[in-house]
Amino acid sequence: MSESFLPAQYAHPYEIDPKYGKSTAYFCMEYAIDNLFKIYSGGLGYLAGSHMRSAGALRQNLVGVGILWSYGYYNQIRAEDGDMASQFIRKDYSFLEDHNIKFLIRICGAPVWVKALYLNASTFGTAPMFFLTTDIPENDEISRSITRRLYDSNAMTRLSQYIVLGQGGARLFEELGVEPDIYHMNEAHAVGAAFNMLARNGGNVEEVKKRFVFTTHTPEEAGNEKMDINQMANFSFFDGLSLESVREMLKLDPHEQTFNYSLAALRLSHISNGVSKLHGEVSRQMWSGYSDICPITHVTNAQNLDYWQDPELAEAFAARDKKAFRRRKLALKKELFRIVGEQTGQLFDPEVLTIVWARRFAAYKRPDLITQNPVMFERMLKRTNRPVQMIWAGKPYPTDFAAVEIFNKLNSMSKSHARCAVLTGYELSLSRALKNGSDLWLNNPVVTREASGTSGMSAAMNGSVNISTDDGWVCEFKEDGVNSFIIPTAKEGLAPEARNRSDRDNFYDIIENKVLPLYYDHPESWSDLVFQSMEDVSPAFNSDRMAEEYYSKMYNN
Repeated sequence: MSESFLPAQYAHPYEIDPKYGKSTAYFCMEYAIDNLFKIYSGGLGYLAGSHMRSAGALRQNLVGVGILWSYGYYNQIRAEDGDMASQFIRKDYSFLEDHNIKFLIRICGAPVWVKALYLNASTFGTAPMFFLTTDIPENDEISRSITRRLYDSNAMTRLSQYIVLGQGGARLFEELGVEPDIYHMNEAHAVGAAFNMLARNGGNVEEVKKRFVFTTHTPEEAGNEKMDINQMANFSFFDGLSLESVREMLKLDPHEQTFNYSLAALRLSHISNGVSKLHGEVSRQMWSGYSDICPITHVTNAQNLDYWQDPELAEAFAARDKKAFRRRKLALKKELFRIVGEQTGQLFDPEVLTIVWARRFAAYKRPDLITQNPVMFERMLKRTNRPVQMIWAGKPYPTDFAAVEIFNKLNSMSKSHARCAVLTGYELSLSRALKNGSDLWLNNPVVTREASGTSGMSAAMNGSVNISTDDGWVCEFKEDGVNSFIIPTAKEGLAPEARNRSDRDNFYDIIENKVLPLYYDHPESWSDLVFQSMEDVSPAFNSDRMAEEYYSKMYNN
């Protein structure tokens, strides 16, 4: 058996499986590991949390590196008028081990202390992990504030956060006296680690490339951040390297003033991946005009079955016991509807078909799509035969004012519909309740703009059937009418409103003519579809497959 590459006091609490013996450091801005550990915002964190659980279960020689966000992302609450409000509360975690690991990095030319706290793998059943913070007494107030809020709205604070993750993470391993074989940048936030290595090895780009791999998670412009390269140099992002040498290493024009994080990661890695088969294709097309980038393959995202699947649902499914499954599903719906009632005063019926749209709120995900035909929306919610209930949940970025406005509009509208609710506090526990208690999981992004969209995976694991546009992971899972319902893709070239109208009308056609007759008139056939969905979602979309594939396709490549 292979041994852990970490020093003894931090070593993996299991014998390393030789298949996964290559030592790997996994860098990510957020991890959704447990509901009480509030250092995540959305899908990136959910994905990374599942990866860490599977890495531990498979006995991989991998360690996670993240940031300890003192105030987390934010607490989503309601203002007095019912609109969304953001609350920032300091969090303290007694389960993180303090081994007095402290070191200096430079930010904006000044020394900043970084402290690393250790998450023992046995605490939550993950790989070992380290979390970095600058919010310690050794630093001044500005330096302390760097690691307080995940994705801080101030661009210079975010830049400082990326320095802490990248350079700070690389310095951590120097402090521990070890050197990972592979540095995995889960998104380009951690590309500062590559510049740290370049500064240490005399600017040998080829040597750095051998050690770095990069995962891109979005084709969205906002997810491929750019910044003024001079500003970054002033902030010590390049760890002492001159701008002239940085431009040369990245094959940039000598007068280039813009630094593209994703492009830098693609040019400093030996391989990269999109997070679904379709996203891999979209990424290759998106970056096809750039030279000197590494190959882009795909490793489809997944979620951890052991963590997400309700044990009683799993037992009934394994026995193909439809009665036991429906009985447990009814109980889980009652648990969800208690949350609905406590938050909104709405009294939902567990016998009624319940649709859920829940994920991070963003405009391209079109949370309000089905409400844009108010006649059809009202008709669906006011049916006396074959009734329908609808729930929304999700946390927009607090300064994404367009998304916050959509949330507030939906919340306001829900007050006039007895079968409609909008919930706050979309974190792991509420996400679990929604997936356990829903019958239909709605996913309607603009096609090709959702890289993967993992929420539907864990929904399917709990008997919630996906109704989705043909995007992301769904393309690899779908069998329309057999394990899911697929909204036909609108014709190419349509104006946004026409495209929205097409997707919206097709959604209502599917609900009216396929879903409701099956759910209410043919419950045995509905159960067959639910079971087929559960059959097909695992093992293909269980994160054990994903964690194995990262080694076989990325780390060992």
